Amino acid sequence: MTSTANMNGEYTSRPPPPLPPNRHQYYPPSSSSSSASFKGCCCWLFLLFSFIALLILAVVLLVVLAVKPKKPQFDLQQVGVQYVGITPNPPSTTATDAAAAAAATTPESASVSLNIRLLFTAVNDNKVGIKYGESRFTVMYRGIPLGRGTVPGFYQAAHSVRQVDTTVAVDRVNLLQADAADLVKDASLNDRVELRVLGDVGAKIRILGFTSPGVQVSIDCAIVISPKKQALTYKQCGFDGLSV
Repeated sequence: MTSTANMNGEYTSRPPPPLPPNRHQYYPPSSSSSSASFKGCCCWLFLLFSFIALLILAVVLLVVLAVKPKKPQFDLQQVGVQYVGITPNPPSTTATDAAAAAAATTPESASVSLNIRLLFTAVNDNKVGIKYGESRFTVMYRGIPLGRGTVPGFYQAAHSVRQVDTTVAVDRVNLLQADAADLVKDASLNDRVELRVLGDVGAKIRILGFTSPGVQVSIDCAIVISPKKQALTYKQCGFDGLSV
């Protein structure tokens, strides 16, 4: 507030002039600029992750090319026959004499008891170790499963040979009609019982702490057992045959 003197010498006061209006105004931030910034950040993150993934893939490919992994070898090396017994079941007592005589030559059923030891050899020619999973093997006669054996999973070091075994025990498994007749004929007349050993072995290669996708090694072997000698007389796996 200011004071001025009039013509009579008196002082009067008047209010100060109003201040000029503030010319600075607030403008809210544009949503388009924040959206563009967010998209740019996402784009950079995507490029970063893509680069890391390509780098990891390149390192894995270089390691694979340097190691050159080979498929593991898993073969049935030996078959030890501990016991084999084949017993024709007697015919029914209600049958007539003619039917009983026919049943004597052609039994209605027969039971098989078997105890064999399977010895497998695993060969690892790779520069890295191999991890095997649990493997199951089935002993069959003319397509009929008789018994199964299991080999626990194990780790095999690089450039090594390892042997693992399992025992298949068959306790009086019954075969009916034609299969029983063939089994009794093979055992009594020919002194040879042909069996098959089937199984799949799962293996994975470990490189720098990483485990590769699993590979399957199939086992398909034909073996012939002599009931009289209680011994193995022939073994053939794949295209390689071995007579003993």
